[in-house]
Amino acid sequence: MKLPLSSAWVVVVCLLAAPALADFQDLAPPLPPADVNPPQELTLPADQSLRDALTAPESNNIMHESHARYVAEDDRLFGVFASSDHRFDDFISPMTNPFFFEDPRTLTEARFIFVNHRLPNSLGGDSLQLFAMQVRAALTERLSIIATKDGYFTTGNSTLGGSGVVLNDGWADLSAGLKYNLLADARRGSIVSIGARYELASGARRTLQGNGDGEFDLFLSAGQRLGCGWHWLSATGFRLPADTVEENQIWYWSNHIDRKISDTIYLFGETNWYHWMKSGQATALPGIGGLDLFNLGQTGVAGNDVVTGALGVKWKPSARTELGVAYEIPLGSNEDLIDDRFTFDWIVRY
Repeated sequence: MKLPLSSAWVVVVCLLAAPALADFQDLAPPLPPADVNPPQELTLPADQSLRDALTAPESNNIMHESHARYVAEDDRLFGVFASSDHRFDDFISPMTNPFFFEDPRTLTEARFIFVNHRLPNSLGGDSLQLFAMQVRAALTERLSIIATKDGYFTTGNSTLGGSGVVLNDGWADLSAGLKYNLLADARRGSIVSIGARYELASGARRTLQGNGDGEFDLFLSAGQRLGCGWHWLSATGFRLPADTVEENQIWYWSNHIDRKISDTIYLFGETNWYHWMKSGQATALPGIGGLDLFNLGQTGVAGNDVVTGALGVKWKPSARTELGVAYEIPLGSNEDLIDDRFTFDWIVRY
């Protein structure tokens, strides 16, 4: 598939942002390699404090020196935000369902996203692009702020099939919330988090955003180190709009499995399941729900299920950087709003 010329903008954005992001990375002290051994029992001498044990070079404790930053206020980013939990640096973040598939780890990062999404032939077969940036900021070892939806759509003023609906360029809705880590067992490689976010109906109506009175998302996210370089991530949640006339109620479940095949390269596969629990009353595109990018509030979607699958690769040269690409297609007869999709991301992590 040949990407449209507008996708070249992602290269421009990356080039312009690189100097600033290099400075951002320099704020953090050096980290040990991402691969770590299971945590071992820490025995402190009578005259040694916990912080001294965590940061002492001769310490045999597997907890990274960076983990002690939660104790050290002077090591916080801008004096406010804690560092990411680097005990799980061998994991990578998921890529598809980008607004809702939340990484369970406590992270401080900026994630740049480019999506090239092609519509089914029944809706005209045109493509749309999304340029977005997510921000996550750890407040404590367990609590973090997440801002996961924003960005700008470019669409080429596509007409969606015979519906007469025109999809124009415009801004996406904004969403933000909190994530709380319930379990982080580095010895067993297990991590579980819960969270909630609110999507403000702030986007452009001409881009099929900004409808309704906002949407709540309540989610559970988990991860497990499986051994031999394998990792599993899963997230499920309920999208609950304030106005069920304008927007649909949706239940989603996303899964990720990856295999680290070299020091810096991961191969992964992902699946996303979307189930529409309640229809809205919009009639322009009956039976079309909008998947993760939109919530169209259409009639005739209650009970519908859409499953997508993706394959991808990530390059992780250090604990602070990830670059990935994923190719996604629908796996069943119900395509909803997707024929196929390429997703690219670039993560800079503190």
